[in-house]
Amino acid sequence: MKIIRPANISAMTISAVVRRLAGCLLALSLFCFSSAASAHPAPFSYLDLHLEERRIDGSLTVHVIDLAHELELDEAAILLDQGVLSIQYGQIGTILQDRIEISGGESAEIEWKDIQAVPGDDAVRLGFSIATPPPSALDVQAQLFPYDPTHQTFVNIYEGEELRQQWIFAAGDEPRTYFAGTTAGVLAVLQTFIPSGVHHIMIGPDHILFIIGLILLGGSWRRLAIIVTSFTIGHSVTLSLAALNIVMVPAAVIEPLIALSIVVVGADNLLRGPDPSKSRDLRMGIAFVFGLIHGFGFAYVLREFGLPDAQLAWSLFSFNLGVEIGQLAIVLVVAVLLEAVRRRSAKAARQIATIGSLAVMAAGAYWFAERVFFTGA
Repeated sequence: MKIIRPANISAMTISAVVRRLAGCLLALSLFCFSSAASAHPAPFSYLDLHLEERRIDGSLTVHVIDLAHELELDEAAILLDQGVLSIQYGQIGTILQDRIEISGGESAEIEWKDIQAVPGDDAVRLGFSIATPPPSALDVQAQLFPYDPTHQTFVNIYEGEELRQQWIFAAGDEPRTYFAGTTAGVLAVLQTFIPSGVHHIMIGPDHILFIIGLILLGGSWRRLAIIVTSFTIGHSVTLSLAALNIVMVPAAVIEPLIALSIVVVGADNLLRGPDPSKSRDLRMGIAFVFGLIHGFGFAYVLREFGLPDAQLAWSLFSFNLGVEIGQLAIVLVVAVLLEAVRRRSAKAARQIATIGSLAVMAAGAYWFAERVFFTGA
């Protein structure tokens, strides 16, 4: 291919082309810079809480763009002027106070102390204090700038100089609770997580049906206690691993397996025949193995609470204890009823066990199909 080179391009023409190209590049750079400057570079706020013996000290750092939007100012940069901040101080405090909730049973009043510009971060920092001793369970909510759905607030909680808890609040997040690293904090954890464990087992039909399936064939109270305890040990292991983010298994895998566990326990009951005492009792092993699966399901619920770092072990123990109490309540009621029927008529008890096992299998199969083929459809 023959390359045609223009012979009439002078050095001055080349120079003019270069200057025009440089001008275009400069204009493009200025446009990109101005666009970036007008965009919101950091949709974040920072809330630091220092829990002292007789009060709570804190600081709140917010970006000037967010603050200018709330104050209906055209130019955000003027908030970096300390004189302007002093004039706007009262209004800024009023706006932000309504969007932070710090309480321990009753709302605590925030007293703003000072306000200062942080030019290096294009931000404004407000200091405040709450003239009340920190409660054993401190509830925190921070929804500072609802106009921006991507805005997040980073919360750091300190006891003395030690950082004890970190959270990120996004739009729509629920309040969270910090449990102090004290005896009162332990009691607050127990009061929160034990009822939560009981509540979760009582509202989980799949967990309830699995437990009922395990005890339909009856047995001594000692045998039933061992079976339920095996289930507890199994789910306690995986609940702790998942809650601590050591082992993570997607819910899309765990939920169908929980349903499958219900089918298995019902099938095992039927396979043991009309006289279960003459066949090997596998319920303790089934309870433990599938307890490992159910533990991941419990962990999804526990994560919603936001585990307290200062009382991590107590929160896990308390939730497990609540689950165990709920399980034992179910076992006690169902076992007593089945034993009453068995004493009146062994045949009727066998029929209930057979029909109940079929019902357990049917429910498990339905949930399995629903969770495999129809979830998210």
